[in-house]
Order: sequence, then C-alpha cells, then structure tokens
Amino acid sequence: MNVTKCVAFCAVFWLTSAFNQSLVRAAEAPPDQAALDFFERKIRPILVDNCYNCHSANNKADGGLRVDDRTGLVNGGGRGAAVVPGAPDKSILIRAVKQLDDKLKMPPNKKLTDEQIADLETWVRAGAAWPKVEVPEEILKGNPEYAALKLNHWSWQPLKASEAPVTKRSDWARGDVDRFILAKLESENLNPVADADARTLLRRLTFDLTGLPPTVAEAEAFDRDHSNAALEIVVDRLLASPAFGEKWGRHWLDVARYGESTGSARNLPYPHAWRYRDYVLDAFNKDKPYDQFIREQLAGDLLPFSSEAQHEEQLIATGFLALGVKDVNQRFKVRFVMDNIDEQIDTVSRAVLGLSVSCARCHDHKFDPIPTREYYALAGIFHSTDLCAGVRNKMGGGGLDYYDTQMLIVLSESNEREAGYTAKLEAAQKAVDQAKVEFERLRDNPEGAELAPSGKPKRQMARQKWTRLQGELAALNDVTQTHKIAFGVRDAKQIGDTEIRIRGEAEKLGPIAPRGFLSVLDIAGSPEIPEKQSGRLELAQWLTSPDNPLASRVIVNRVWKHLFGAGLVQTVDNFGITGGRPSHPELLDYLSHRFVTEGWSIKKLIRNLILTHTYQLSSDTTDEHLRLDPDNRWLWRHSPRRLTAEELRDAALVASGQLDRTRPTASAARELKVIEMRNNGPEAQRIIEAIRTSKSRSVYLPLVRTLVPTSLEVFDFAEQGMATGHRDTTTVPTQALYLLNDGFIRQQSLLFAEALLENAQFKDASARVNYAYEVALGRPASASEVARATTYIQNYESQAAEDLKDVFARASAVTKKNQKPGGNSNAAGQADKPVAQAVNPDDVDQTDLTAKDIVVEPGNAQVAAWSSFVQALFGAGEFRYVR
Repeated sequence: MNVTKCVAFCAVFWLTSAFNQSLVRAAEAPPDQAALDFFERKIRPILVDNCYNCHSANNKADGGLRVDDRTGLVNGGGRGAAVVPGAPDKSILIRAVKQLDDKLKMPPNKKLTDEQIADLETWVRAGAAWPKVEVPEEILKGNPEYAALKLNHWSWQPLKASEAPVTKRSDWARGDVDRFILAKLESENLNPVADADARTLLRRLTFDLTGLPPTVAEAEAFDRDHSNAALEIVVDRLLASPAFGEKWGRHWLDVARYGESTGSARNLPYPHAWRYRDYVLDAFNKDKPYDQFIREQLAGDLLPFSSEAQHEEQLIATGFLALGVKDVNQRFKVRFVMDNIDEQIDTVSRAVLGLSVSCARCHDHKFDPIPTREYYALAGIFHSTDLCAGVRNKMGGGGLDYYDTQMLIVLSESNEREAGYTAKLEAAQKAVDQAKVEFERLRDNPEGAELAPSGKPKRQMARQKWTRLQGELAALNDVTQTHKIAFGVRDAKQIGDTEIRIRGEAEKLGPIAPRGFLSVLDIAGSPEIPEKQSGRLELAQWLTSPDNPLASRVIVNRVWKHLFGAGLVQTVDNFGITGGRPSHPELLDYLSHRFVTEGWSIKKLIRNLILTHTYQLSSDTTDEHLRLDPDNRWLWRHSPRRLTAEELRDAALVASGQLDRTRPTASAARELKVIEMRNNGPEAQRIIEAIRTSKSRSVYLPLVRTLVPTSLEVFDFAEQGMATGHRDTTTVPTQALYLLNDGFIRQQSLLFAEALLENAQFKDASARVNYAYEVALGRPASASEVARATTYIQNYESQAAEDLKDVFARASAVTKKNQKPGGNSNAAGQADKPVAQAVNPDDVDQTDLTAKDIVVEPGNAQVAAWSSFVQALFGAGEFRYVR
C-alpha cells in the first residue's frame, strides 16, 4: 500500500469554509428509503472493499479519517471534510477517487471503475444518505421518576435559615455552632469530653491551618498565656501566614486534580501548570471570595478586569479546566475532544456541586435526576470552548508531534528572553538551510550511499542532521521563548450547541441539545446563554448564585471535613442519592447560609469553626462513648487524624532545620519539552533529582503524573486523575519501610542529630532528648521517656563504635575529600549530571536512568546513635498524628 499517499490524503488542515458548512446543513433532511437503498446497494460495498482497511474504527483511521461513519466523513480527517453533502465538487473524497492530483489518489495502487465513481458522485449530490442512528426512547421521553427525586432529596432543596436550638446545658456552648452540636449530643445521651490541653490544641490548629508544626517558642508562649484572647491571637496570626495558603490551597488542588503532565498512555509534561498552582495558593492567602474564585476558574477570560495583572490572574485561573488527564494517543480527534469535555464536566460537577454528572454521558443518570440531554447541554458549553493545554491527539506520535502551540494562553510578551536570542534564532535558521541543501545534494547522488564514519549511509546521516536542526529551530521559535504562557481555556471560533452522542459514542449523533444547566436545581433568574458566547460565564454565574444550595453546602462541608476529620456529609464529593446524609442538617444549612451572607469568605468560616468549643475538645475516649457512638458522628470528642503526606515531609524538614519556606520560582517541570516521558528516562531522572534535593514545602514539588514523589505517594497522596475531596488513610507495610529505610528520612534524622549535638545550650543528653521531643512531638519528654532514650543512645553508641567503624571511616574520607578544592560532592548521594534531553523518545537509549537514592553515613558512633533516636521519633505514632 502507498502509505505516503494515504497519509497525504489526511494531512493536517481543517476545513472551515462557511459555504461548505451551509451545504452540510442544507442536506440534513431525513433521507427517503430509495436513497438509503441506493447507499446500501452501491455505496457501502465500495467503502467496505476499498476504504475500511485504512479508515475505520475497527482497523485504523489514517489521518484521523473514518469512512464507516457519516459523521466521520462529514467532519473529515486532518485535511478537512471528506464529504460535503450536496456538493461532490467540494468533496475531497470525490477528488481523491478520481485521482486528479498525484498527491491525492485513493485507494492507493488502484482506481475505482467509472461506474463506482459515478455512483459516489450521485450519492454525495443527493445528500450522502446514511441510515439514521436510533435514538433510545429514554432520551426522548425522560425518566418519570426524576420529578419525585428532585422534590424529596435533601441536598437539592433551598437553604433553610435555621435557628440554633435551645440546650439543657447553658455553660458549655460558646456560640451557635456549639449549640447545634450540644443539642444533638444531648438527644443521644452523650456528653462532650474535656478540653484539649494547650500544647495539644496548638499543635492541632497549627497543622490544620498551615500544615506545619508550631515552634518550641510558640508552644511555650501559648502554654503560659491563659488570657481569653490567647487563642484568637494565634488563629489570626496563622490565618495571616503565607503557610495558610500553602496548606489550604493544597486542599483545593486535590479537588482540581492538579498534575503537571497529561498522564494516560503517553505522558507529556505541562510545563506551565505551576502558574495555576501559585494562583490557587495566592487566592487562599488573599481570602478571595469563594464565588469569585469559582467564576475565575470557569470563565476568567470572560470576566472584566481593571488591570493587566488582574487579567493575567484570571486567565491563569482557567487552568482549572485544562490540567486534567488526556489521552493524546487517541486515534480520533472527535473522541479526544469529547473525552476531554467529559473530564471537564466531571471535574466541575464534583468539585462545585458534589454530583457525578458525567454518569449521564451514555444514558440518563441511574440514581440522580440528571438526564443525558442535560449532560450534553453542559457539553455544548465546553464544546464551544478551546481547551488550551498545549497538546493534541495523534495515534503513535513521537517527538513534538503532540505539542500544539496554537492551544496555549498567551499572557504577555516575555521579559525573560535570554541574551542573544535573535542571534541564536538566525544561526539556527542558517544551520537548517545548510543541512537541507546538503541532504538534497546527497539524496539522489551516489555519494549519498557511501558510509559515514558512523557506519551509516551519508544520505541517512544528512537527513538525521536536518531533522535534528529543524527540532532545535522549532524549539527556538516556540511561543514560550518570546511570551509568557499559561494553560487555560478560551471561547472557540465556532460557538454552538452540540448533539447528544448516542450511548456516549462520539460519532453517533442524536438530536441537538441546547446549551443550558441542570434542572435538578431550581435557581430563579438563571442567566441566558448568549448565542455568540460559549456559556461558561453564565455557567459560572449559575453555579455561584446565592440561590444555589449545593455550591455553598459542598464547600462548607469540605472545610468542616478538614477541621474535624469527617464532613457533616461524609461523602464530600457526592451529595447525590447514593451519597451520605448530613449528621447535622440544620447546622450545615446554618453555616452555608452564613457563609454566603458573610461574603463567601473561607478564612471567616475557618476562624468561626476553630473558635468553637467543639473544635477545642480533647481526643480522649471512654468505653461508654465508644459504645454509643464509635465513629464520633455526634462530635463528642475531637477525632485524631494522621498527618497528610505533605505534612509528614514538611515536619521532618522543620525538625532538621532544613525547610526553605520561600516560594521557589516555577517548577522543576518548567524546563521539560512537550514530548513523551519515560519513567526511567532522562526527563524523569531530572524530576526525581529535583524532588530529592528540594528543601521547599511539599506543595511546590513537581507533580508529574506517574512520577509522584515517594514521600507523598507512600502516605496516600491525592488521586491526580479526578476531583478528590477525601484522601484514603491506609496503614500498609510500605509506610513503615519508608520511615525505616528511605534516604530522605535518614538524611533529616542525621541532620537533626548533628544540630542537637552541635547546640552548645544543651548541657547533657537529657536536655537534648527533651528538646528533640518538643521539636518532633510538640511537648516535653516525661522523666521515663528521657531515661529510656538516654539508655538507648548510650547502648547504641557503644555497639556502633565497633559495628559501624567501616562506615565512619568512609564518611570521614568523603568529608576530607569534599573539603579540598574540587572535591567530589557526589559522595553525599547526589546523582550524576542529567543526561541531555532527546527530541524524540523513540531515539533514546532504553538504559535505565533512575536517579540514585541519598547515601546517609554518620561520621561517628555518637552521631549514629542520636540519628537512630531521632529516626525513631519520626516513626512514632505521635509524630504522625495530631490529636
């Protein structure tokens, strides 16, 4: 088969002629039976016998063209519409089978008969009749059970302005929230436990608000301050800290399924995703009203702005819709588009509404009153939107094939262009021109067959050089070299409603679904979608309407979950029929109503909840409490929680004195080219090395999908493929093995131990042990703990002096070597210089390039003993949990 001609037929060019589109619409009348009979007798056999082998769903679709589906023919492949119904002279298919052009001859190596060509022309001229796709009855009639579900399910009802109940006890509640909690406890014959002690409370709220432990000085000061305002002062200080945004912004990044690559079968980096990450962190620190926060992420490009800085910020915010998982190896563009739209609908509906709307893609939702036609009403909004993530689909692509510079958000001209850029560009163009001339000279010249020193023909080497230089020139011409870039969305050039896809199959088109919103929520005054705009702005306005009961309930429940360990509704991402019911429905409505009326302020909501008596309870238990309410649904105590993966890593860095609290510039993924990444390739090696050497907070670590840092992955990091409001909390052997063996933990243990030994303020081992407890666990050590620790350290030191003498000698030699000019710093475990990045992953040596682990070797027995003791503290349950 002449593959070159076949691919040429489907080369990249999208047909946008308004005339051709009007012809398509004019020919959409239902075909009569005679036309269908003609298609089945004359046309389908031609397509099956001559075209299906290269252009069908069950075989392959060269150039993205399908001829086994009318939509595939009308939409066409890379070159454009293969068939324009009613206009054979405008149809590429007719021109190809007539073989009027040397570069456009179909089928390859064969010519249809004159009769077959005439039949194809007749078929196209008559409107390209095709059997209609059968539309399931449920799509046309709707589900009769939906009306009752809308009326009865609790989460879809308007907010109720609940009054705080009267309680039997009058001395416990410190506000209305406490009255709701106490009333429920009293109805269940439960009493709240005693309050947490000062140090426990401070450690709890400092981790809850900032993700970091309190300092020893802060703990001592709070322990001494018995004033009524002491807690409020600490809370306000923590809310004003930049660490607040880093902690609470990470909660939203979980929901936004943040990742710095496409994931899926071919993993391509998102080099500019970090801008969205920083936007989120800044939004939480600024206490950006939540309704505005949502509007910016859905339609920031359509919102008014008062400055260029604000405009850039709003454009970056739309990265929320762009950074999901994408299967760039998808063969068909229409499937790639519809899969991405489905991912956007799923993310938005779960994140903001707590509903699984994407379950209605193939059929009416089986549980919630969301019909398929309303799914496609939303799909029309996103179908009218360009998804600017810098990637496109291509089956079996390589190198930069997947990189689409047209699908990027240009913020401004860059002021970061390196010196001599213009000269480099001119030199690169000159090199490409020279390489092209040399290749063309050798192509048809006997000299081209001669072998080069590499053993390959000179012609082949010249071609490879030309290709390589073209790649380098393309990199220099990349818009990211001259402009500040972000990922996000914008309104598409073609705006309009989209068809219902029968059974979710992208090519099987049913009736058109007008763009709109979900009817499950009865929101008065819902905005109308303008004919010439996508509708994203109106969708954002509808979602954040004060009359939308789900938006406020869902975010209030998320905040409650992060402060109390479980949501008032335990299924934080599912407020539908299969989700949980609220333990305190009146309290949820009270807080949601107050949240909206107080300006959608996350910080105010958090402050109000932390200052409640309920939050300040201890985590103590009694047999009677556990018997009556083992899951603590009625909040008779404060439920302990394990630190998140980020908190564990950051707390270890704090303890060792290594944490760098400044925000790093961009991300380690910023320098990656948009080519496929291998998990054992040079690009992955650089990412792993950046993770290993980073001392920044964990929220700033590069989060390339499939390359999640070990320190995060082992402790149940968020699922990066979908909106995640709740992380699993598992207890598995790999966690213990990580704390015992991982180079990062051992390195921080060693550094902490060295700091303890070098600190002159400690007069003896007991003082060092006590301080280590205060740093790691937030409290002084008891007398028995001090005695046990000092005994352990003494015994370990005695044994290590003999058992580890070779290790000490090796560490001493490395230290001396590193102190000399030009000493080898690699001995401390740093990986070798990264291998240069290849343009095409298919050309890369498949040798395993996994980065090395950290080598940690104490210099003497005393350091080894203290390092072992510190590592034991890091492995303690009290370090890993807040009470």
